[in-house]
Amino acid sequence: MTLRIALDAMGGELGPDEMVAGAIQAVEESDLEVTLIGDEDILNSVLQKRSLASPRLHVVHASQIVSMDESPFEAIRKKKDSSIVRAFNYVKNGEADAVVSAGNSGATMASAIKSLGRLENIARPGIASILPTLKKPLVMMDVGANVDCRPQHLFQFGVMGAAFSDNLFKIKKPSIGLLSIGEEGGKGNVLVKSAHELFRKSSLNFIGNVEGRDIFQGDVDVIVCDGFVGNVCLKISEGLAEAIISMLRTEMSKSFMAKMGYLLARKAFRNFGKKVDYAEYGGAPLLGVNGTGIVCHGRSNAKAIKNAIKVAAEMIRSKVNDHILQLLSESDQRYAQEEEKVPPAATKPGVVS
Repeated sequence: MTLRIALDAMGGELGPDEMVAGAIQAVEESDLEVTLIGDEDILNSVLQKRSLASPRLHVVHASQIVSMDESPFEAIRKKKDSSIVRAFNYVKNGEADAVVSAGNSGATMASAIKSLGRLENIARPGIASILPTLKKPLVMMDVGANVDCRPQHLFQFGVMGAAFSDNLFKIKKPSIGLLSIGEEGGKGNVLVKSAHELFRKSSLNFIGNVEGRDIFQGDVDVIVCDGFVGNVCLKISEGLAEAIISMLRTEMSKSFMAKMGYLLARKAFRNFGKKVDYAEYGGAPLLGVNGTGIVCHGRSNAKAIKNAIKVAAEMIRSKVNDHILQLLSESDQRYAQEEEKVPPAATKPGVVS
């Protein structure tokens, strides 16, 4: 069956041109169908400019746009005909199988929860991000959906991150580390110490605490933290990678010998740039919602959008959500329920945009 991806074509800082270009590339390189949701006049104009007509590329009109600086919950409440709300309603109504958006990440998460709901026994859906390391990519969760967490939320992030790592990288029993200020189990704040006990009692492959300096060593498959810490780590990592590339370019231009050295090593520099380029990974999946959604970087270009669409399709084909439910059942989920019962509709998460 051909999978159908709904793309929030009005989201992102680079505008509809890049969204449409990414959708075109995805359709050309796969058997997917993509529905562009947004201002139909703008989207049709972009398509006409590119002289493309494909039976697997569709346009659906949405009269409103959620901007990056809007309050997520206010925006989806007031803008019911926004491109991001329409996209998730398309999935809810069975007209699409997944959503991809480079727009307001808070509104993306809020729309996903409102339209699709949560997976059974998941209190807080979260955003998982793939980070490059010295040895292999790792999954970090949460990187921005929940700024205030309880221990059982971190435990569930570990379960979801492990299921995603298993499906994406084919790692059986992925190792899980809890981000803290020291490797000893007694280190960290009250949240981290309590979560450490939940992980320690479970059947997950928990290796204990990991420190910030361990993130890029590649010795752990999944790193768990709350969304505030995770978002800071993600932004620091992006900024550092960009700064290193910029500093290297500056140094390479200072002398003839440096320029010659660059010519000899340019393949290595290209490979490094590729490893730290977020466009290669497409986007970050929303894990814990009863459906499939991908949050892309606000500056996503066509390549990033294309890869995000492909990641969404792969998540559906590999049945990540089924794996999450299975792993949660096998991992002594009673430990994650010690402090509170998971209600049908949990408290709204605090979302970092």
